[in-house]
Amino acid sequence: MDRRKQERLRRHFRPAKLRLLFVGESPPASGRFFYQGDSGLYRAMRDAFQATDPSITDANFLSRFQDAGCFLFDLCPEPVDKLDAKARRAACVAGEASLSRTIAKLHPPVIATVVRSIEINVRRAAIGADWQGKFLHLPYPGRWASHRDVFIRRLVAELDSA
Repeated sequence: MDRRKQERLRRHFRPAKLRLLFVGESPPASGRFFYQGDSGLYRAMRDAFQATDPSITDANFLSRFQDAGCFLFDLCPEPVDKLDAKARRAACVAGEASLSRTIAKLHPPVIATVVRSIEINVRRAAIGADWQGKFLHLPYPGRWASHRDVFIRRLVAELDSA
């Protein structure tokens, strides 16, 4: 699926009332995409939601994610995971303005970063949007089982608190 189709799919699942804005670094270069239901982030997020509601399945997760007022936006519109460190950091800085506009438009009560390396970028974007709210910092759940466990535990606690 090309990027334009992925972005249309993302917009399709944007909730009318946003409760929790997840911010990822970028769509992966592999072509996988959260809203296609084929990424590691999708599986970890689904598992966290299933821990709070066992009736959630692959077939209904994205709709339930949307109904819960959740939305995933990426700091960078194009994949950065294959870039060298300097180019990757520059792309993340360049993405701050777009994220700031998105935060100002959507006014989420909570912003959750799903990659530790972008926390400063997300903070600067939030400041630029004059946003006041709660930050939830999550480790990326992909590579290490311990990161996945922390991701799910922190996200379940946030979902249960609402």
